[in-house]
Parts: sequence; C-alpha cells; structure tokens
Amino acid sequence: MTDTPQFAPGFAMNKRELLSLIGKSAGAGAMLMAMAPLNQAHASTFTGPIKLDGGAKGKSVLVLGAGVAGMVAALELSRAGYEVKVLEYNPRVGGRAWTIKGGDTFTELGGATQTCEFAEGNYINPGPWRIPTEHGGLIHYCQELGVALEPFQQNNYNAYLHSTSAFGGQPQRYKTIQADYYGHVSELLAKAVNQNALNDAVTAEDAEILLESLRSWGALDSNMRYVRSAESARRRGWSKGPGGGLTAEPIPSDPLDISTVLKSGMWRNIGTHLSNEHQHAIFQPVGGMGQIAAGFDRAVGHLIRLNSKVTAISQDDSGVTVDYMDTRTEERLSARADYCICTIPLSVLAQIPLNVNAPLAAAIKAVPYRPSVKIGLEFKRRFWEQDEQIFGGITSTNLPISQISYPSYGYGSRGPGVLLGAYTGGAMSYELTGQSPAQRVQRAVDWGAQIHPQYREEFMNGISVGWHRVPWTLGCFGMWSEESRATHYRNLCEIDGRFMVAGEHASYIGGWIEGAITSSLDVIERLHQRVQAG
Repeated sequence: MTDTPQFAPGFAMNKRELLSLIGKSAGAGAMLMAMAPLNQAHASTFTGPIKLDGGAKGKSVLVLGAGVAGMVAALELSRAGYEVKVLEYNPRVGGRAWTIKGGDTFTELGGATQTCEFAEGNYINPGPWRIPTEHGGLIHYCQELGVALEPFQQNNYNAYLHSTSAFGGQPQRYKTIQADYYGHVSELLAKAVNQNALNDAVTAEDAEILLESLRSWGALDSNMRYVRSAESARRRGWSKGPGGGLTAEPIPSDPLDISTVLKSGMWRNIGTHLSNEHQHAIFQPVGGMGQIAAGFDRAVGHLIRLNSKVTAISQDDSGVTVDYMDTRTEERLSARADYCICTIPLSVLAQIPLNVNAPLAAAIKAVPYRPSVKIGLEFKRRFWEQDEQIFGGITSTNLPISQISYPSYGYGSRGPGVLLGAYTGGAMSYELTGQSPAQRVQRAVDWGAQIHPQYREEFMNGISVGWHRVPWTLGCFGMWSEESRATHYRNLCEIDGRFMVAGEHASYIGGWIEGAITSSLDVIERLHQRVQAG
C-alpha cells in the first residue's frame, strides 16, 4: 500500500534537481541506490520454503492475528508438528489482505457503517493491491495455496498526469510528458557531449556510443534535436495517427518546450514506475487480494478462532496466557501456550496490557502508523476505456485524491465498472475521515471530475476506507524513520522470553505483504531453533 507521490505546484527547479531527475530517468539503478538509505527500496530475502526439521518437542504456540503473517506462522508451525491456535479479532481472516465487493459491510471507528453496492464481479482492495515479481515469498504461497494470479497494469502510457497549476488544469497523457522530458534531456546531454563538456567522464569512444544511445532513448533527429518528427510522435502521440487509404498519412504532433515540461512539475511522477516494486511484471490475485486470505483459510482455517479480541497478554517462565473476549457474545475467555507469536499491529498492541522487557515495550510504542484513505467508485460504464482508451494503469494528480487506478481486470466488459478513485495519505487523510463516508465519496467524485468529466454523469456509488479509523489496525502500516530503526528495530524483533513479534512492521519491507511473510518466517525459524536447543 505504499507510494502516494505528489508534485507540488509552483516549484522552482535548480541544477542539482535537474541532474537528479536525469539520473532517475536514465536508469533505475541510481535511483534505487539513493532510495535505499530511506528504506524505500526493497528486495525480499525469501529464497525458498522454510525447513523446520527435528520435530516440535510437544510444544504449543499461540498466534495472535490471522493476517498473512499469522497464517504463515500457523501453516509452517503446524506442519512441523507444533500445536497451534490462532486468535483473530475480525469475523474473517486475512487482515489487510482484504477485498470489498458488493454486499460487504464495514464499520469504522465512530460507528459509521457502509454497505458496498458494487455490481457482481466488481471490487476494490482497500489494503495491499499488487504483488511485485521480486516478492518471492508471497508468490510462493499463492502458487502453493492455489491462488491464481493475473497481470496488474502499473504503468499505462495512455493514463494521465495532472496538475491544477499546469496546462490550465487539463490532464496530459503520461506518454506525452515522458517523451518530451526524455527528449529534451537527451538533447541537452548530446549538446554537452558535442561541446566536450563530459571529457572528464567519458572517453571519445564512449562519447560516440553515448550519442547513439541518446538518439535512440530520446527520439532525436539526425541533428540530435528533439523536434516535431515521426520519431518523437511515435513516443508522445500523433496529431493525426496513421491509417489506411487516401487519408492515411500521419501528422506528427508538436513537442512541448523544455521550460513548459519542467515548470509543469509533472516530471516528478516519471520516476515512480522505475522502482523494483513497480516495474513489470506485477501481479494481482484473480478476484482481489482477499483470495490470498481464502487460500490460507483453506489450509489453516481450522486452527483459527474468529471474533476474538485480545485484552491482555501475560508471560511467565513456562508459557504465555492471553485473555480475550468473544466480540459476538462478550464472553471473557483465555488461552495458554508455551510460546506466543504476536502479529497484532503495533498501533493496537501498544494499548494492550503486556509484560515484556523495557526495550521491547519501548519499541512497540515507537512506530507511528500511516494515515491513508482509499475510495472505490463505481460507474455505469467503463468510460476510461470506451472514451479515453485507458486500460489499467494509474493517473497521478496533485489533487487531494493523489491518484486514480484503473482496474486491471474485465477489460472491455459492458455494464458498471469500478476504479480506485483516491489513494491518499498524510493530513488529507485526517481531513477526509473527519467527514462521513458519503461526503468522502462525493469529494472524490468532485475532484476526479476535473480529470474525467464523465464522473458526474456516470457515477453510481462508492465506498471509503480511512485506515486510521479501522479498529483492528488504527493506521495503514508502520512508518519507521532511520532514527527509530537504529534505536528500536532489533529490540522489536528479538524474542522476549516466550513472546515474539511478527508482521510488516517487523521488516524492512513495510507496507507490503512480503514484509509480513519474511518477518514471520524469520521469527518461527528462530523459535524452532530455540525449541531444538531445549
């Protein structure tokens, strides 16, 4: 659920920023190196199925939370012979691997209840919504549990970039801005090479190769210029496209000048799709992310007790006791096991009585959770496909909705269609969720209509999820800073007596299911080693 990039209107761009953008656009490697210290560039550590040899020695484990981290722990520990029981607050499994479809209801903090009215087959994923190729742990379990995957369209050149302060508020095709940005940057670099300005960086032989690559990368003409031509039109789009018969001759379009491109601020979104997670191929489960939960439910559902709200956790030298309440009957119950793996989000866990050492207690309280809002909108028809030839992908905007994601399923189908009409974070999340769900949906329609005028005529219904109002997470995902990681991360992940933590918050892949999986596998492997050591 990460990444809600925005570009600010009225920016000023200096030489250092321009060079930075050139580096980003020239290749993902430099960008990823820059992102890594900020804990934004992730590569999964998953290398294959875990092996827990040696038996369980008659030990029992209580798992708190039936999200993906908890169900991975339940699956692998039960396979190794451990007695496993899982307590889950919700009346369903999956945690944030959640799909909302027609007929589903959701009650947020404050008591507002929404019932989804989507037509059959339509849905949104209010939490995670895509699976990068490099997230091998999640792909492994999808394959093992029979969860079918299909392509997720991350980057669509026919989608839009939009800013209220550029082009009179009119959206621009992604391909147009990218082509013009790449083209002008290529021309500038070609001039630098021809003026021998890069002699200290490249040899004469390399300079010739660089010029050749710039001509290809930037769609430059034979004079190394980015101008109106067939080459540039093939990237940015034609004024009149090629066809057949007497009117077949295409007419190239006129590129924007470099000042217009830079001052638009839209170049800020060109690098969005270069990160590891957002490069193709990217996948989604057929039918929504809830299918991942369904796959695990088939495997370990018999070990899970739903509607169980944890109220206290207490450990001693021989085991862990967890008090909980049945949310349907309000009956007070307790469970005990030799060990406890807790996957409850830290935002909730910090409010539950728990006896652990001071470093772990401090770590649990040290991680704030990202406020985020997603809004799903259903329309009478898929006008983005029928009118604008946008099949999947994402439109980025500086409007408070931040982005619009078009469905990567049901292409060309008739009847109602659903798109993700907002995915935003920060202060705007608080502002939106200070309003009723119906008001949030209406605001998303009003903002989105600035990009797609068809919104007003075609809108049917919508549903909104503000993550800091979700009772069982109180936020979207854990937000580590460099300072908090340095102080608290290892303390959070260490086994404390008979109690241990797992989840995306206990990983360097925060906000992704892969972080939950690798965290869970890490902690159960260390627990198993402890059991084997006696």
